[in-house]
This record gives sequence, C-alpha cells and structure tokens, in this order.
Amino acid sequence: MARTALISVSDKAGLVPFAEALAKLDFRILSTGGTAHLLRDAGLEVTDVSDYTGFPEMMEGRVKTLHPKVHGGLLCRRDKTEHTTVAAEHGIDMIDLVVVNLYPFEATVAKTGVTVEEAIENIDIGGPSMLRSAAKNHASVTVVTDPTDYDRVIEAFQSGSDFLPLRKELALKVYQRTATYDAAISGYLAKVGYGPESDALPEAISLSLPKTEAMRYGENPHQAAALYGNFHDFFEQLHGKALSFNNIVDTQAAADLMDEFHGGAPTVAIVKHTNPCGVASGDSLRAAWDAAFETDRQAPFGGIIAMNHTCDLAIAEAIREIFCEIIIAPDFEPDALALLQKKKNLRLMRQLKSLKADRPLDIKTVVGGLLVQEADTEVDDVATFEVVTQRQPTEEEWASMLFGWKVVKHVKSNAVIYTKGSRTIGIGAGQMSRVDSSRIAVWKAGEAGLPLAGSTVCSDALIPFADGLVAAAEAGATACIQTGGSLRDDEVIAAADQHEMAMVITRTRHFKH
Repeated sequence: MARTALISVSDKAGLVPFAEALAKLDFRILSTGGTAHLLRDAGLEVTDVSDYTGFPEMMEGRVKTLHPKVHGGLLCRRDKTEHTTVAAEHGIDMIDLVVVNLYPFEATVAKTGVTVEEAIENIDIGGPSMLRSAAKNHASVTVVTDPTDYDRVIEAFQSGSDFLPLRKELALKVYQRTATYDAAISGYLAKVGYGPESDALPEAISLSLPKTEAMRYGENPHQAAALYGNFHDFFEQLHGKALSFNNIVDTQAAADLMDEFHGGAPTVAIVKHTNPCGVASGDSLRAAWDAAFETDRQAPFGGIIAMNHTCDLAIAEAIREIFCEIIIAPDFEPDALALLQKKKNLRLMRQLKSLKADRPLDIKTVVGGLLVQEADTEVDDVATFEVVTQRQPTEEEWASMLFGWKVVKHVKSNAVIYTKGSRTIGIGAGQMSRVDSSRIAVWKAGEAGLPLAGSTVCSDALIPFADGLVAAAEAGATACIQTGGSLRDDEVIAAADQHEMAMVITRTRHFKH
C-alpha cells in the first residue's frame, strides 16, 4: 500500500525537488492552499486535505487540518489492533510523513508598524498541532519542520530500512521549534500589554532559542559553548574569523556603552574584558580615538574598539597601528574597510541597530533557575539631579560629570572614574573598596601623564565615607557626581564643602555587578 505524506509549508525552499523524490517513492501527497498549488504547478499529483476529510476549509482558513482523519492518521498506534480497527471503521488512512513549517510569526512581529491584529492572525494553530501529533507518534511517523532535513529524509526512505534514530532526532527538533514558537508568541503578547498592568515582570518566562553557532570553546578551552538566538540580527561581520565566546561578551558590552552616545558627537570607546579603559568624544572620530587611547595605552592591546559614527580612513589608520580584536561601527567607509581588512586577525562588525529597544530584560543564570531584572537602559533625567554643596558646578564641570555618568554605569563596580571635558582620564573598576578603585583611576591617569587638576570624579554608587571624596579632592578633582544615600552623606557633603568641591547627587544607582 502506498505511503501518505501530508505537506503544508510557509517556507517553500527546496519543496518541489523533495516532493518529486517522494512521488518517485510512491507517496500519496495530501496538501493545502498555496503548497498544493505549487506542487500541482510542478506537475505533481496532489489530494487536497479538504477532499480527504470531506470538510472544506472554513473561517478564512483557520480550520482546515483540525480533523480526526488528519490527527487520527498521525496518532494511530500501528502496533495496537484497537487503534487500527477504529481507524478502518472511520476511513482514517495512516499518514507516514508530515512536512510542516509554521506561519512566520517571529518575522511578522519584527516588522515595523505591525499591528496586534496582524500578529494574532499569524499565530499558527493547525501547523503546531500536526507537528506535535506526528512527533508524539515518531515510532511510526516521520516529521519534518526544517527544509535542511529534506535530503536526509529522502535518503532514509530510499534505504528501505527502519530509521528510528532519525525520527527521534526530528521529533525532538519539532518540540524545540514549537517551544520557540510559543515563547515568541507569549513574549510578544506580554510586550504589547496582555499581562497584568501591575507586573513589571511576567509571571513566567519561556525561553527557547535556536542554536545558531557552535563555538570552539567557552571562556576557557575546556568549556563547551554555543551561541543561541538572534545575536547576528544586530551585528554583521564584515571581516575576520568567527567570534569567540569572550568576543561576543565584549562586543555586547562595547555596544551597550556606545548606545549611550547614539546620535551624539563622534565618540570612541575602548573596552577590555567588558570594562571601558578609555572613552572620549571629539570633533572627529580620530580626535576621539586619540583622547580615548591616551587614557590607557596598555589595556587596549587585544581589546574591542567601538564608535558611534561611520569608521573613516583617519581613525582606521590610527587603529591599525595597534593590535585589537574587534572594531564595531555603524558602518565603514570603503577605503577604511579596505585598509582594515588587510589585518587578518581583526574582526570588523557593522552594528545594524541599537540594542536598547530589544533588551527589556536582563537575565542571569543561577543554580535552579534565572535571575531576571529590567535592563538598565533608561536615560536619567538630569532635571532630578541635585546640587548638595555650597558651590554650584561650573558649566564645564556639568558637561564633564554628565559625560562621565554615561560611562561609569558601564564600568564594573566598585567603579570610580575621572573625566575632564568629554573624555576619561582615569578609570578604576571592579575593586572590593571604592577607595581602591579611586586609587587605581588616579594611578592610571598618572601613568598616562594626564593631570587630574580640574577633573570631575564619578562614582556609580554612593560614596560611603568622606575619605574617598577627600582622596579625589587631593588628586585634583573639583566636582563629583554620585548617587547619594549613604548614612554619612552629611559628612561627605561637608568634606566637599571644605575642599570647595561641587557635588551632584543623582539618587539613581548604576551598580554593575
């Protein structure tokens, strides 16, 4: 008896050759809608599902495969007489192969201006139902949801032998795909306000991301690693070998920082191990590069360089003089790209869009689950900042502090940085003591030969003791921006007044653990 294949796909790549191969293997083909038309136009004999079930498609195609003659043919246990007897009584034929991929919900909601109604109409019901039924009965039914599996399936049928291991693999792939699909739907509905208005975070989180890249290793060579999701929707690699695990982490950190300066003056950031080691804005990218690199001439070796304007030849000529891993820019001028592509081990990344809009949640793994928080992407309202000292900051000090406030939120805490104008001159990161971070920043400025006189000091969190502020004043800082909220705020403010420093309290902490 001829075997039966049910085919209904939205992605029609490679479908006709696949169906032709099935016809040569004496498969009867059931199909629907556009898929049936395509196969008939290719000269294949096709039976409409509606003719097989005796029920027409209805409700604008919402109901066409949800029928016992479809799901009975998929779910029937061939090894159970009770099942096969009932199937025969009701004229249910066995379906041996299901080829289905789903309405493009993810692509639909990614479009600019998509409406909720349009998104809902692109939620596939029949497709996932058939896939799940077929995958559940994979002992007898082969199910294909990915066109890249067509050749393997044809070869398996041509072999004439049982291929249960492949059917198991394909069944697993189905449930991974439907889980991803359901997660995309629930995520979208939560995003457009279907959840309780009082909840900043959803009651449940569904994550099912496709593996997009197997990596050589993780943070260390003995750790297996892979990339999941749509990272490459945000970055296009123009040159260089594949990104490593650590490269991707650093790229994320550099792009997050550069988002702070989106649309602003030409700005360059140099990032190493996710920490900025030099950031500056200028009249040109080359001027910004010179100032950022001057902050720390050692740390950029093997680092990541990010910029907020198109990479031009002038900055490309400067960058190529040092060894760096990655350059990230919104675009590259042709002559700059040609020059940088001469460096074999340099990776060039075009950032395709801002990261902020697509990062509503920040997720960390912990034993037994996840820690989830809103991403720290909000732009602080400067109007809410408070000057708490007797002396008001000068216009230049304000500009310097606000520049530093954008940078310090991307430095690992405890974070203390010194800025002057639109540039960093000393960065202290990740120390157990905020005083130690300040000392490192002062030392870095000294190593670079950058005077701290007239600088501003920026702290990502509160300054707990007056000694930290006094050290900054003695180093040459004339103004300070910090979150405030210490039990000893009065002592810290008094110390600032004693040293004729201006101090701004933000009431917003940007601690980066």
